[in-house]
Amino acid sequence: MNRIRLGHRILPLLLSVAGLATAAAPAAAAPPLADAFRTPPDAARPWVYWYFMDGNLTREGMTADLEAMKRAGIGGALFLEVNVGVPRGPVEFMSPEWRELFRHAAKETERLGLEFAVGTGPGWCGSGGPWVKPEQSMQHLVAAATNVAGPAKLDAMLPRPAPRTPFFGERTLTPELKTLWQDYYLDVAVLAFPTPEGDARIADADEKALYHRAPFSSQPGVKAYLPDPAAAPDLPAAQCIARSGIVDLTDRLRPDGRLAWDVPAGSWTILRFGRTITGQTTRPAPKPGLGLETDKFSRDAVEAHFATFTRTLLDGIGARRTPGAGLTTLHFDSWEMSSQNWSESFRADFRRLRGYDPLRFLPALAGRIVDSPAITERFLWDLRQTAQELVAANHTGTLQALARRHGLKFSIEPYDMNPCADLFLGADADIPQCEFWSRDHG
Repeated sequence: MNRIRLGHRILPLLLSVAGLATAAAPAAAAPPLADAFRTPPDAARPWVYWYFMDGNLTREGMTADLEAMKRAGIGGALFLEVNVGVPRGPVEFMSPEWRELFRHAAKETERLGLEFAVGTGPGWCGSGGPWVKPEQSMQHLVAAATNVAGPAKLDAMLPRPAPRTPFFGERTLTPELKTLWQDYYLDVAVLAFPTPEGDARIADADEKALYHRAPFSSQPGVKAYLPDPAAAPDLPAAQCIARSGIVDLTDRLRPDGRLAWDVPAGSWTILRFGRTITGQTTRPAPKPGLGLETDKFSRDAVEAHFATFTRTLLDGIGARRTPGAGLTTLHFDSWEMSSQNWSESFRADFRRLRGYDPLRFLPALAGRIVDSPAITERFLWDLRQTAQELVAANHTGTLQALARRHGLKFSIEPYDMNPCADLFLGADADIPQCEFWSRDHG
């Protein structure tokens, strides 16, 4: 039987702006406050998250749920299908039968005068699925170091950088997805520089370079914000990589990973950079909806996902006939996919948005210090700023535009684990949402 999950997630309360205007009107024109609470306007009615457990859904159950919501004064339901360990039901996610049941839910909300929202992807996390190709998924720039001494003629295979472990580990990867995560690799650059003295590194480099962004609201020890780059401590020049001394060897790398180079005198470090997928999957997705998360920096990736998933659902429902009822909202739920720091066009996007080429700063992504700690921290700040702007412009901004094109509002839970400032991300929402957790400390 389908149940309204009230305890697991927040009930998004949609507050009417019109209500604020009413409050400012003369007292004689305002209805008694008690009456307004007894019979609130539709815009002030609470919504509920309406979860279905991996294939456990029926027409009768949907109708019973929605009619119960109507009787209780609920204004709308946010439809998400998840997999949280409940035995799988008989209706395969996105199968013709499943899509017909989804259509039934949308039509029933119209009949009952309720609003209805659907997530931007399977599960309660982000926007992805088995239709997302590796090149359309979230990516990292990774590096592998080789130390050489000159003068010498080098003709050797450079080690291929390994992908970073997905934030939630490998347990969400099927054997097929694990193979994609391990095998997908494209070279980006090869840089060489005189090896600095000592082993100085940028503190918390994985977080500052957006390899890792943990939920600071629920996980102890995670920084709510990163320090001001201007506060970075000084360091002797000999312990830093001089940007002017970096040699770009990218065009000398052969397709098989072999590098030929006449190494100058001294000790040198060679960094081979490549892009890999982060391995982040939809979660907790119904089994047929398990797949990679879309590249959050790529408009093309999110448009392809929308066409395959959301547009398929919209086409199956058809046009809404009841204003203010039926499927009215597209919802981007909890981020819960950590972060990415690269994409196919990231270098060009960085140049366009920041006004300089990031190439000779790439060692900073590996925690190494370029020119000085302060300059390196400022570059990493620029990296994060660029990531934030790309997410807002190409992912949530595109989702909002696509939603509006199809007559839908757009809601977002804009916080935690994302490579953005929460309010910046939430600005793309018609309805920004949050959640509150109550813990029994007795």
